[in-house]
Amino acid sequence: MTPLVNTPSLEIGGVISPDGTQLAYVSTANGYISNIWVMDLETGVARNLTNTADTVGAPTEESPDGHYRPAWSPDGQWILFSSDRNTDWTGHNNGTGWEHTQELSVYAIRPNGSDFRQVASKSGYSLGSPAWSPDGTRVAFYEMTREDTYNCHRPEALNSTVTQIVSVDFATGADRIEHTSGAGLKFSPQWVTNSSMGFLVKGVETEGLNYTEYTTTHKQFISSVRNPSWSPDGTQVVYERTGWDIRPLQKKLYSWQDDWEYRHMDVFPLLSKTGRLVYTAKQTGSQNSSVVHSNPDGSDIFLAFDSYSTNQLNASLAAQGLAGSFQPTWSPDEEWIAFGLGYWFFERAIYTGYLYRVTSNGSYYEQLTDGSHNVGYPSYSPDGTQVVYRAWDWENGPLGLKVMNLTDKSVRNLTDGWDNTPGWSPDGTKIVFTRQTNWTTEYGGRWYSDRFEICTINPDGSDTQVLTTSGANDAHAVWTADNRIMWSSGMYGFRDECATYDDTFQPYGQIMIMEKDGSDKRMLTDSMWEDSMPLYVPNEFLE
Repeated sequence: MTPLVNTPSLEIGGVISPDGTQLAYVSTANGYISNIWVMDLETGVARNLTNTADTVGAPTEESPDGHYRPAWSPDGQWILFSSDRNTDWTGHNNGTGWEHTQELSVYAIRPNGSDFRQVASKSGYSLGSPAWSPDGTRVAFYEMTREDTYNCHRPEALNSTVTQIVSVDFATGADRIEHTSGAGLKFSPQWVTNSSMGFLVKGVETEGLNYTEYTTTHKQFISSVRNPSWSPDGTQVVYERTGWDIRPLQKKLYSWQDDWEYRHMDVFPLLSKTGRLVYTAKQTGSQNSSVVHSNPDGSDIFLAFDSYSTNQLNASLAAQGLAGSFQPTWSPDEEWIAFGLGYWFFERAIYTGYLYRVTSNGSYYEQLTDGSHNVGYPSYSPDGTQVVYRAWDWENGPLGLKVMNLTDKSVRNLTDGWDNTPGWSPDGTKIVFTRQTNWTTEYGGRWYSDRFEICTINPDGSDTQVLTTSGANDAHAVWTADNRIMWSSGMYGFRDECATYDDTFQPYGQIMIMEKDGSDKRMLTDSMWEDSMPLYVPNEFLE
């Protein structure tokens, strides 16, 4: 095995030219956006084809600008690829969903970066994974509605989502032919003979490798496989098998910082002053989003609060990750852990959410709110006298952020926006939160333009600052111990074709860090997955 590209950037989708001298691939190098690169395999010199003066798309404040799935023409003179350049950032469900859909078109470019042009496009649709006919005159791709690029990676919608395999004339983009019909998600088309294509089906009984024409060589192969690639003569196929076992806690991951070791963690981790780690056990343990704390190395795990203790949760929704005990937060003296217990995400419009707190030894818990609204995502003030949290009204939508005085349980209003996941800074001077900046009260419980940003506000309600500006979602902001802000950003766009992912909500989002005034923004991860909810754990708590 010989490594061809080995950098801290994400590199995927490599394909070797017909003459064996060049490699086309997707890389996020030099700017963190997915671009098509070509490398000379003898010299190792690589060049970016899709981020030049002739090919660059609109800035990410306005549009995604990713490029994916390159494919060499049989004569080596062209490279096909899909791209979401110059499209809108559009949430699913007619723009009301948090996660973005993806509108792809098919493009072609010469290996030297010249003659860049669009081959096929369809408004409101996604055309992906382009492939060449053996004679280089036609281009095949999968075709699906833009909305279904979200549905096809959600288990509850997978079986009802449909794509078809389509081809057009390469020279004109016309002479459209649909090669498939019927149910199922069809991906990865590739001609295996002059008249037949192989492709992947997922989400129905025929999941696996299928063909437009079956022969003794090309038989249906029913199996849960992904990303097939047939040999040039069509007689062999290589593919992936995927597994969905949850990573164990503390599993070592690739580290993008030499002086920090990256590890996997469950959601909403927070470190106490003495080094005790509290988190929501959503993927691990009982997987019902209970409140757990442990040593930072994962030892001495203690269940502080079982989400089923109060009989206020639906077990099915908790198992889906839509309900539970979210965003636990330590009191400064480590006597208490506050958290939200209830239903979250889109379930907030139907069911309630409460503020609770439990003693760290699990011996006593109390309900802090009455359930008249869906409230949650608390954060303790550094002096331990207050908690800030978000509130939602089922009929009228967001109620902004509230602050509760824990001595007399009085509540004051902090904001009136579509605001979420607040966090009090360690120095007590700021509260960070995520805001839907295009929302107004007239919209009620929905929005019409998808835009979430990281904001800060003083605890007295003054000096609201919007710190991010990308057209994508910026969210899940947390504080470092030295009062910097880390968060998850989609500003650099998708890393691959959205529709090819499985069993996920949002298939992208990179962890970033900035000063609390929004300056000095830097990337901390560069993976093909959604990375979020980071926490720095100093060596003093690990030794």
